[in-house]
Amino acid sequence: MNIHILEMPLDFGASRHGSDMGPSAIRLAGIKEKLESLGHKTFEHTDIFRATSQEYEEPGNPKAKYLKPITNACTKLAAEVEKITAAGDFPLVLGGDHSIVLGSLAGVSATAKKQGKSLGVLYVDAHGDFNTDKTSPTGNVHGECLAASAGLGLPELTNLYFEGQKVDPKNICFVGTRDLDSGEKKLMKEAGVTVFTMSDIDCIGFAGVVRQVMAFFKKIDQIHVSFDMDVLDPMFAPGTGIPLPGGMTNREALLLMEEIATTGKVRSAEIVEVNPILDIRNQTAILAVSLAARLLGEKLY
Repeated sequence: MNIHILEMPLDFGASRHGSDMGPSAIRLAGIKEKLESLGHKTFEHTDIFRATSQEYEEPGNPKAKYLKPITNACTKLAAEVEKITAAGDFPLVLGGDHSIVLGSLAGVSATAKKQGKSLGVLYVDAHGDFNTDKTSPTGNVHGECLAASAGLGLPELTNLYFEGQKVDPKNICFVGTRDLDSGEKKLMKEAGVTVFTMSDIDCIGFAGVVRQVMAFFKKIDQIHVSFDMDVLDPMFAPGTGIPLPGGMTNREALLLMEEIATTGKVRSAEIVEVNPILDIRNQTAILAVSLAARLLGEKLY
């Protein structure tokens, strides 16, 4: 398979700095070499977005901070992702904060719509990212990005790259969620997304959750995997912007990636919120490489 590794060192969407260095950390952890060892051909894209410091930009709208640089960067990403997916290749986007999903999903969605295919999203994240400018307690766009992709929120976000909804919320499946704001929780329920929280994992076991996730995507043509490293317990991934106790284990995350790969429907992915400033011996970036490898065909035996 031709895999395009797209680096998006964007951290305008979050309050805490450092995730802009995530793509570099994942590159240094050997992502290119690992994927090539699996028989893939890789292409590196390091010039889509040139990072500038938040200190030199105006936050603008306090309910959607740094809207202009985020939409500019994500529009460029969307164009690149559409070009890659239209050619039948696989885009692997490395963040950066989770606001980059705006660009990834816009590009993937554009291709899927032109091909007449349904698009689903596996959103592996401790958070919902389903706030809008009306519900967000922080105004950080990384907490509004998935709602916008589902057609909710500011027009500058919902109409990024092309006008209208990028993914039907009924085709969105969350795994590992454990920190939701009250406003976004209400929006998620109204929109009809499917959510497997950490409580669900505790109640029915991770294998049971994986079986239900696999069933969820049976009637969907194409899958985009969006993996936020903060879904993992800080014991396994300390280098992430919002570390929360009680998260998934590395074994659970690796299993999920390996299982979703067996559907043969995964057409694109991103890994976000690796923050080397907070990491220990680059272990979060190293785990990110392992997750990408499982998603792209690696098996233990």
